[in-house]
Amino acid sequence: MTEVVIRHLEQDDYQPIISVVDAWWGGRPMAAMLPKLFFVHFRSTSFTAVDDGQIVGFLIGFVSQTFPDQAYIHFLGVHPARRGEGLGRLLYGHFFAAAASHGCRTAQCVTAPVNRDSIAFHRRLGFSLLDSDDKVDGVPIAVGYDGEGQDRVIFTKDLDTLDTVR
Repeated sequence: MTEVVIRHLEQDDYQPIISVVDAWWGGRPMAAMLPKLFFVHFRSTSFTAVDDGQIVGFLIGFVSQTFPDQAYIHFLGVHPARRGEGLGRLLYGHFFAAAASHGCRTAQCVTAPVNRDSIAFHRRLGFSLLDSDDKVDGVPIAVGYDGEGQDRVIFTKDLDTLDTVR
């Protein structure tokens, strides 16, 4: 990996990220999942990876307002040409440290059951999958988590194991 700087997300990062996020997902319409409010209100727990002035990855996460001992990762994006270099792991490490500094003991996130790369990535980072009687290809799912037909895999991680991520 070349020299990458990890810094907090800034409001000015919104347009550069929103302009590439759909392409980073192979044309899938993902931009609607990233309203500007994330870039304004969750800066202390959201990060960008910058290389030679270009954003090559980002993570948007926050501390739960309902459960202040829990953090939530809303979105992770890494430039397709930069995947496999450890940028996602690096961004998660910064997020975990920030979340722990805010008093969080666990982190959670979700993905679609068809996103095998995401499931494997989160398992490598030490996330556990929330058990369920409903499974897709052996992976436990929360049926209808995001509405009818929108099943999700739910991940959780104990933040006491930070040393295994960074």
